[in-house]
This record gives sequence, structure tokens and C-alpha cells, in this order.
Amino acid sequence: MKKTIPFIFFILLSLIFNSCALKPITPEYTFLKYSSAELVKPSELGNGKILIYNGADALHKIDNTGRLNVWINQKALGQLKPNQFVVIELKKATYNFNLMHIDLVKMRSNHSINIDNETKVIRIEPTLTSNKLEITNILPNNFDRFKSI
Repeated sequence: MKKTIPFIFFILLSLIFNSCALKPITPEYTFLKYSSAELVKPSELGNGKILIYNGADALHKIDNTGRLNVWINQKALGQLKPNQFVVIELKKATYNFNLMHIDLVKMRSNHSINIDNETKVIRIEPTLTSNKLEITNILPNNFDRFKSI
């Protein structure tokens, strides 16, 4: 019992320091500016205008591991915190999305997706063992709580 307390303390201390270690990356894309989520109209998305949001769940919000650094075709999109979104313009093509978050170690994932005229909304989120990317084309239920980066 006496040896497990220092071990648990070390693990908790490591979690605290490592979960905050993801440094933001400087965006290389031009974003379409929205001062609030209420101004985003789903009918205006598509035809190259894509909304990307971080749909991190409560577990990743609590321990600060929900921040995702995003690259599209090796070009930095920036860091999306939980409940943040960005709207960018992408031409019809296949794009390679690279996502990274830190949860004790760096969790990286690569996703190849095809952007067409019908693509409107992309959800990204950290998972326990990697990252997830999904074309949903619908805004989340609580989108009014989201903020633009």
C-alpha cells in the first residue's frame, strides 16, 4: 500500500503535465469569419464551403485532452479546442487530414476524404486510442454553444 501511493501520485502528475502539452499550430488557411455559431446557416455550406468542428466528448473536455491540431495536405489548419469550429473553402478533391491530440502520448491519425459539392460539415474528435473524422453534413444539436476560432 505504501508503494502504490507514490506510484499513483506520479501517474496523476504525469497526466496533468502531459495533457496540457499540446502546443497550438499557426494556421496556414484563410478562414471565413463568423462571430457566433448562430450566424452559420447550413444552407450556405457546401459547394466548397466546409465547416469543421471538434466534437470532443465530456471525458476529453474534463482532462484537457480534447484539443486537436489539424493539417490538411500537410498544410496547418490550426488547433481546434472542444466546441470550436472553423469554416474554410476547399475545392473538389481528395484531401489528407492529419489529426493529433495528446493523451499521455501523442495520438496521431490520417484520414483521406473526398470533398465534393455536397460536403458541408466535418466532425473531428479525439478518441481514447486515436482520432476520428466523419463527414456528417449536419450541425450538432448543441451547435449554438460552439465558438469560431
